[in-house]
Amino acid sequence: MKKTEVGWIDDYFNNYELHKHAFKNIVCNVQSKTQKIIIVDTYNYGRCLILDNEFQSAEMDEFIYHEALVHPSLILHPGAENVLILGGGEGATLREVLRYKMVKKAVMVDIDGEMITCSKKFLPSFHAGAFDDSRVELVIEDGRKYLELTQDRFDVIIVDVNDPLDGGPSYMLFTMELYQIVAERLKKDGIVIVQSGAASIFENDVFTSICNTLNKVFPHVFPYVTYIPSYALPWGFSMATHNPSNLDIAGEEIDARINTRVTGNLRLYDSITHHSLFNLPKYLRTDIQSQKRIIRDKDPLKEHYPGISVESTNP
Repeated sequence: MKKTEVGWIDDYFNNYELHKHAFKNIVCNVQSKTQKIIIVDTYNYGRCLILDNEFQSAEMDEFIYHEALVHPSLILHPGAENVLILGGGEGATLREVLRYKMVKKAVMVDIDGEMITCSKKFLPSFHAGAFDDSRVELVIEDGRKYLELTQDRFDVIIVDVNDPLDGGPSYMLFTMELYQIVAERLKKDGIVIVQSGAASIFENDVFTSICNTLNKVFPHVFPYVTYIPSYALPWGFSMATHNPSNLDIAGEEIDARINTRVTGNLRLYDSITHHSLFNLPKYLRTDIQSQKRIIRDKDPLKEHYPGISVESTNP
């Protein structure tokens, strides 16, 4: 029986651990001004996005990441009407924000216009038409520059950018000085959410550093974690606010708000999931307390990853 040629994505966690994805074909391979964009159709996880040789999103389970990123803040906030998204080029973060009937304006700022073009063409299930919603203002700009120049204030700010890779476009969006600007752009009850990288037992330096850096700016920081199958890792997020009183609501109220605020059906998030997200295992709580790295403009966190290789081989 003749063997079919199969492509393989080699996702190196480090020099000693590898996660492999078999793929059918490469849909898009573009070098933009800021990053390398690869979109592939895999066998197990459907269409997948790779940026600068780092695995970003998979069609099969991206809802886990994006619902975990967006919904805790939009549900806990008493009534978010204006939302800012930094990054989120697939459009899936925007998609989840626009589920909220109360949202009047969603500003999405992404540095890479080519990424938006590729998303619109090749990732329709990710954005689900979100870019065409009348509430959306799409800005092609460096997220930090936008924050420094805008005078607008937001109820929720979502930082959904690549990990701070050395030489990448995002490493200055994780510093204490950036979070100080974010704090100034939030309204009274404002909440910021930051995607915070891997939160595994062997790789959590980004996660713990972001938590500790946010703690230097915000008096109340709530880290949380969920498992992403296509990453084969637990993934971290960080919520921060100056007003935690609005966050203390019962599970019944969370489900009631989902029913009244959200259009469509959520696949991950409800009151039970909400409480599980914030129940960090002891080793992560210990690492956050013991690892005191603060990320500064003069000392940004720039991670070095072995990266991803995409090649065709015989099975």
